Amino acid sequence: MENLGALAILLAFCLAVFAVIASVAGGWKRNAFLIVSARRAVYSIWLLVTVASGVLVSSLLASDFRFAYVAAHSNRAMPALYKFAAWWGGQEGSLLLWSWLLACYAAVVVFTNRRKHGGMMPYVTATLMLTQCFFLILNAFVASPFRMLALSRSITAVSDGQGLNPLLQYPAMAIHPPMLYLGYVGFAVPFAFAIGSLITRQPGDDWIHTTRRWSLVTWLFQSAGIVLGAAWAYAVLGWGGYWNWDPVENASFLPWITATAFLHSVMMQEKKGMMKVWNMVLVSGTFFLCIFGTFLTRSGIVSSVHAFAQSSIGQWFVGFLAITIAGTVYLILSRLDYLKTEARLESVLSRESSFMFNNLILLAAAFAILWGTLFPVISEAVTGEKITVGAPFFNRVNVPIGLFLLFLTGVGPLFAWRRTSLESLRRNFLWPALAAVALTIGLFAAGMRHPYALMSFGLCLFVTWTVLAEFYKGARAIGAKSGRNLALAAVELTRRNTRRYGGYIVHLAIVLMFVGFTGSAFNKDTTIEVKVGDRFALGHYEMKVADLREGDNDNYTWDRARIEVWKDGSALGAMAPERRFFKASRQGTSEVAIRRRLNEDLYLNFAGMSDDNQRAVIQAFVFPLVSWIWTGFWMLVLGTLICLVPSKARFQYARLPAVRVVQKNAATIQK
Repeated sequence: MENLGALAILLAFCLAVFAVIASVAGGWKRNAFLIVSARRAVYSIWLLVTVASGVLVSSLLASDFRFAYVAAHSNRAMPALYKFAAWWGGQEGSLLLWSWLLACYAAVVVFTNRRKHGGMMPYVTATLMLTQCFFLILNAFVASPFRMLALSRSITAVSDGQGLNPLLQYPAMAIHPPMLYLGYVGFAVPFAFAIGSLITRQPGDDWIHTTRRWSLVTWLFQSAGIVLGAAWAYAVLGWGGYWNWDPVENASFLPWITATAFLHSVMMQEKKGMMKVWNMVLVSGTFFLCIFGTFLTRSGIVSSVHAFAQSSIGQWFVGFLAITIAGTVYLILSRLDYLKTEARLESVLSRESSFMFNNLILLAAAFAILWGTLFPVISEAVTGEKITVGAPFFNRVNVPIGLFLLFLTGVGPLFAWRRTSLESLRRNFLWPALAAVALTIGLFAAGMRHPYALMSFGLCLFVTWTVLAEFYKGARAIGAKSGRNLALAAVELTRRNTRRYGGYIVHLAIVLMFVGFTGSAFNKDTTIEVKVGDRFALGHYEMKVADLREGDNDNYTWDRARIEVWKDGSALGAMAPERRFFKASRQGTSEVAIRRRLNEDLYLNFAGMSDDNQRAVIQAFVFPLVSWIWTGFWMLVLGTLICLVPSKARFQYARLPAVRVVQKNAATIQK
């Protein structure tokens, strides 16, 4: 089995090299035979990498401890779900997952475009296969998951493995890494089309139309990966937060920011022929940031709970990034004449200018986060002393940026193209602005003094009002013509322009998430050592430690505190935070207890026992509004899926020629 996996990777690498050469030569010479053979090589690579992945997964599920990777990341007592998740629980396996997902994407792209974009597709294939070559080199020669344990030159096995990192033995972690990788890897597709377009100087914006949905799907995967990671940190790490500006968290957020900017500015290119250079830079930068995020997790240059162990593999990523960035910069600079803007910005008060401001602010946020993430590395290289940049820096810089972006979320879509009149501004924004100001004054009068929280809540109401007003105006017009009620008319309105109104739903989702983020300004917490029967309070809550229990199973031992909870004198039941100690890895984790409500979460963590082993150390938190973040995420998924559905009018228009043919044939038969 081990030979089959290693051989499959080697053959896949050889075919990837062939696919690059055949694609470039076929595109240059317009040789259909070479182009088709490269396409078939892509399908074969997918099959071979799938076989290699199947070998690794089956070895994990079967607890074949002859494999060094299986011995290091699995053990017999682990549930099957976590044995499967061990595929990406270590460096070698996660890189194989990268290669497999890229092979899947490449096969789908090549198959679905086999009869389209004849001049561009060979170079798209070559770009994807160059990336595939890089990761297959890592799989085959640098970090192979098929290394065997050996003793005196003969293969041996251990009786049991070390087990998966206990922090990863959580259901969301069986979903979070694949989702994040689907985003990371998926951004290679629009990048490949952009490179193909630059090489062939494609007329028009074919690459934009082809990759818009690809970009939206991968952006959704990236969003899901980030939020699942936040949910994991909230429920598993025990410190009570969901985001701490950790370097690896930042690395996953950076391509999301630039991809968000691309998805907005791409509308400018489609509508007005503007921002072509911007879009090339954004789509390329997003891909490079995905590779950078993968590098940051594996190089060991930053300290993170999310990172793998330090290794020399980072040098390979630096080399790959240097080569691809240099090649891309050369292509963009040499094609500036082809990327000329077809229109000019006519007014600051226009939708074009709002998109421009949106991109500038997003890129400012990306630069600030990148600088803060790399500053410890830069400071150590320059001064010899590693100066850590923590959450206060990121919050100080990014909170104002986030509030300005929230403001643009409300005003941008309601600006007119080219120029917006003052009368239109008054009509669209007077009532939302008055409502936002009234809410801010009301909250201040009620005792809220946090300036950013006041601004955030006011802006959230402003954006919500403007978006709902757009739905209301459109639905009322449809209802007046068709006689439908307002709800059905709103559904019909969305079906007629799914991209626009799905985007509005995404904006509402961002509002909900901002409400959740703002709640963190009012967090409460306490840490206390208590005996069984002791009571303690936090805010409106009163708690009593009812009992302490312990036990074990094949995988871990556990200590559990059962805590009875009251709020304003009313009993809410018991909560049971837990400590676990995993036998194979000799590591401990927290299993927190959370009482989730829309207004606030009560969060209890059993941090362990006191030094004299007589009292339980309990950390209690009250997190207002945090559930709005998770609710907002599901609305974001809904809005993005609506954006991916073809609009009703366009769908009918696409079917019109076929309908006319049928009608013509029917008329001929009648005659």
